[in-house]
Amino acid sequence: MSHLLKLYLFAYNSLQAFGWTISLVRILSCFIATKSVIGAYASAGDLICLLQTCAFLEVVHGAIGIVPSGVLFPLMQWGGRTHFLLAIVRRIHEVQELSAVFITFFAWSLTEVIRYSHYALNISGGCPSWLTYLRYTLFIVLYPMGLAPGEMRLMYQALPYIKEKNLYGDFFASVPFSYYNFVTVVLLIYPFLWLNLYLHLFKQRRSKLGKQHHKKKKI
Repeated sequence: MSHLLKLYLFAYNSLQAFGWTISLVRILSCFIATKSVIGAYASAGDLICLLQTCAFLEVVHGAIGIVPSGVLFPLMQWGGRTHFLLAIVRRIHEVQELSAVFITFFAWSLTEVIRYSHYALNISGGCPSWLTYLRYTLFIVLYPMGLAPGEMRLMYQALPYIKEKNLYGDFFASVPFSYYNFVTVVLLIYPFLWLNLYLHLFKQRRSKLGKQHHKKKKI
């Protein structure tokens, strides 16, 4: 990998880590100040939408081969999160103060602070072993937290508003189903799509932490 490409990847991952750190601080500061979870979107929603939209670059990185992640799993994660954020949460004001938004944003932010910091420090050649351990361990709790009481719960709570507002009715007018039907189907298949990603992360965990353990034994 060229020096310029390494510099670009280091800058991208560092900026994402910085952005998600700000979002995590905003969410927790709002929670501490108000003793309530209802301000999560107001405090960090716009920033998280921006960071998640920019994360499409990771799909591009995998597609052109500058990182070994491939395209499928980054695209699945990016597509699911972006649909949740931009198509539902951002468009339906009534759901923005629900506790599911706080849970989702907290789980995402903490996960991404660790993940992007790990990537950036790996590129620089100075990633500590404890951060690698956190990167491949905390997801075991944070991913299900973001999914069930977070994303899926909020999509379910949004269904009445989607139906009442006939959300994206013009766009779906030319097809034999509504956006309400689409989200209902997404809710049914979401756990199965998510499980593929979750199991993939466990494979990565065995590979990365196994290598780390092997290095320690050698030393």
